[in-house]
Amino acid sequence: MVDSPEIHRALTWAMIALAIVTFIAVSRITAPYGRHEQANWGPRMPAKLGWIVMESPAVLLFAWIYFQGEHRFELVPLVLLGMWQFHYVQRTFVYPFRMRSEGKTMPVLVCALAFGFQLLNVYVNARWISAFGSYDASWLSDPRLWIGAALFLGGWLINVKADAILIALRKPGEQGYKIPRGWLYEYISCPNYLGEMLEWAGWAVATWSLPGLAFAMFTIANIGPRALVNHRWYRQTFPDYPEQRKAVIPYVL
Repeated sequence: MVDSPEIHRALTWAMIALAIVTFIAVSRITAPYGRHEQANWGPRMPAKLGWIVMESPAVLLFAWIYFQGEHRFELVPLVLLGMWQFHYVQRTFVYPFRMRSEGKTMPVLVCALAFGFQLLNVYVNARWISAFGSYDASWLSDPRLWIGAALFLGGWLINVKADAILIALRKPGEQGYKIPRGWLYEYISCPNYLGEMLEWAGWAVATWSLPGLAFAMFTIANIGPRALVNHRWYRQTFPDYPEQRKAVIPYVL
């Protein structure tokens, strides 16, 4: 690939700046999809298709960029590649087909913005682990790799189970929202978001890198405020919503 460590570093810092801008924006403007759907955000597309389109660079482009790197066949970069794809193959090509999304749409603008972000995110992280980063075999004995991998796996398990509980709330063809019950839903409104934040915090630890930190920051900046919005929506929509539940961190927030 025709690039340089300087270009890569500049784009990584741009991603950190984008995280800050995103946090400010989504704290003020609620993205119009899911339970917050609005009709005044321009053309729309099927939600399932939009999800696949906007997440697909994280599987396909990530693999292509990764395999351009000189470290592509080294063991630790391959482990990191496996972690990344473990999340995104499920998220891109499994989860959308489990969603109860019959008749649902999303704004084309939301899909385009997410797709554009993934182009940046994929380049910054894939290029780091296979080219500009340094992960020799000694990294396998570094506790940062395994602590990060444990956080990542724990977050993935929380994310997938939380989504499964939400999906099971509706029978095929059923519309509307219900109060999720049981498991972490007894403590927080959005364990799926908690799981995703833990995943990418784990990625940041496992890679011990500025690109990993940039993605973790963006994830928290993007879905942290949305968790608070969802929590308020539940409280406003359901008079019997459990008082003790927090939004995204048990007993805290």
